[in-house]
Amino acid sequence: MSAPQNLFDVVVVGGGPGGYIAAIRCAQLGFRTACVDDWTRADGKPAPGGTCTNVGCIPSKALLQSSENYEHAGHAFADHGIEVKGLAIDVKKMLARKDRIVAQNNDGILYLFKKNKIAFFHGRGAFAGSDGDAWKIRVDGPGAAELVAARVIVATGSKPRALPAIAFDGERILDNAGALAMTAVPGRLGVVGAGVIGLEMGSVWRRLGAKVKVLEALPAFLGAADESVANEARKLFARQGLAIETGVGITAVALGNSDVTVSYTDAAGAPQAETFDRLIVSIGRIPNTDGLGAEAVGLALDERGFVAVDAQCLTNLPNVYAIGDVVRGPMLAHKAEEEGVAVAERLAGLHGHVDFNTLPWVIYTSPEIAWVGQTEQQLKAAGVAYRAGSFPFSANGRARALGDTAGFVKILADAATDRILGMHVIGPFASELISEGVVAMEFGASAEDIARICHAHPSLSEATKEAALAVDGRVLNL
Repeated sequence: MSAPQNLFDVVVVGGGPGGYIAAIRCAQLGFRTACVDDWTRADGKPAPGGTCTNVGCIPSKALLQSSENYEHAGHAFADHGIEVKGLAIDVKKMLARKDRIVAQNNDGILYLFKKNKIAFFHGRGAFAGSDGDAWKIRVDGPGAAELVAARVIVATGSKPRALPAIAFDGERILDNAGALAMTAVPGRLGVVGAGVIGLEMGSVWRRLGAKVKVLEALPAFLGAADESVANEARKLFARQGLAIETGVGITAVALGNSDVTVSYTDAAGAPQAETFDRLIVSIGRIPNTDGLGAEAVGLALDERGFVAVDAQCLTNLPNVYAIGDVVRGPMLAHKAEEEGVAVAERLAGLHGHVDFNTLPWVIYTSPEIAWVGQTEQQLKAAGVAYRAGSFPFSANGRARALGDTAGFVKILADAATDRILGMHVIGPFASELISEGVVAMEFGASAEDIARICHAHPSLSEATKEAALAVDGRVLNL
């Protein structure tokens, strides 16, 4: 006798990177699986993929690539003997390309659900009580239904944090979604917050012609990054025309007829004011638990609103797990994916594992910034004896051929054991280069291991080898 249609071994609430990957891995492991997600495209079709696919990682990279192509055509092509006349940007066409890429990713996820025999319900999922040892999940929306699940994985993600008393209006005060949807280049663009979103979106619109100013509350720029990387980044961004002010305290935001004025105190405590055509607010994100029905079943949230979980991502409720942005830890799409796989494997009696110490961080500006492991300031604060080696892209043949020689690779290794403790990159394709550091750290490699590995010539990865050689003071090409 077949199982009832809406009875599942696992129901995943949320179809972002953590949710859809968790659902796929559960299905691969033989669980009867459903995924609930309420993201919807303008045409009414379902848009699984969460913030990452719809208004985050994917569309931002599409616009970053378009804007970088535009900047290269206007400033770099001449060095290659390529003459460009009548250069212009069609913002609407650029946005249409971005939307096309997003839709392809949405449809790709729906295809993967079908391929893996995952039941997809288009709507908002919420706890509706229990049914013996199982959980009832109500779906409101186009795919309205009531599901019963032996196990639930909550993967509802996060949403933008607004300035106190200043709501996003989608026109002049923008969150990440609004920053990706401006149909014209603003003359003056303000960005509150010098994090990943602020720097990436500021970079997009600066390249297209906006005058951009970034206001950051913290006294240090990119405080999470290695200090030498942060200093290099700030210098390079200033050279590009991206104005960055740190130690800022926002005191007021006033809307005009067609602009917005930000009043603030600068690092010295002096009052300042700046008027912008558009203001992007990127001061962090908060867990998305509204409407989840947590109170209906007693699902515990912590003091910041995150779903409380243990080291295995298990909540206070039996057989209810939570992953990704809605729980503790860095808000990274790939962290959510790894947690999704780990939880699915734990449900099957396997040993799912996520190591926060080897999660790579990437900022897709130009130059790109990426790191894994510990920074110099962290090692100093912990009293760890270490050796550092770095190598500039200005001495790398492939970087010279690309015409992109800014930045460097830096490797930090334990002074006694030579084990790699961190790798930091600012420069071309840092997002790709950092994977070598992640693999090396996962396998407990030493700087000498990377120094002894043959790297292709000419390649940017040779800078990684040279940085490893520099740890021992025997760099070859500098």
